[in-house]
Amino acid sequence: MWEDIRLSALCNEAGDGGFIRGGQMILFDLRCGDGHVFEAWFRDSDTYDAQARAGEIACPVCSNSDIAKALMTPNVTTTSSQSINSEQAAQVMRYLSAVRDHVEKTHDNVGDRFPEEARKIHYGETEKRSIYGRTTADDARALDDEGIEFGILPAPAKRQTN
Repeated sequence: MWEDIRLSALCNEAGDGGFIRGGQMILFDLRCGDGHVFEAWFRDSDTYDAQARAGEIACPVCSNSDIAKALMTPNVTTTSSQSINSEQAAQVMRYLSAVRDHVEKTHDNVGDRFPEEARKIHYGETEKRSIYGRTTADDARALDDEGIEFGILPAPAKRQTN
């Protein structure tokens, strides 16, 4: 789905941030043909344009790939604390779940071998393919230092049991 992210890692260590080469990404509000509004991160505006033209962006609610940028409001910081309501939190969780589901359906699960497999792909020792798995924070930093592109997915939500 995202040509810029060829490798996907699951890094479940607490406090770990994302590893994005160059450190800058852009957030767009998007609207699908059915009117659902959602957010998506891109390396830059050109990446969004290319992926939108290729139909590689899909709504996390209905999978509609007829996507356009929605009207965005500026991000203004105030001195008061801001929080999200439960509906917004649920929407974020649905989006993250859709991203995870997509990766699990379209990428090979290499489990704990993720760092080794990512290196083999990066250095041309095996065929290029989309993979996901698990890694430690130290291994993720080492991959980033080597220039190996990957993304970090959040851990699946824990289900409450009574």
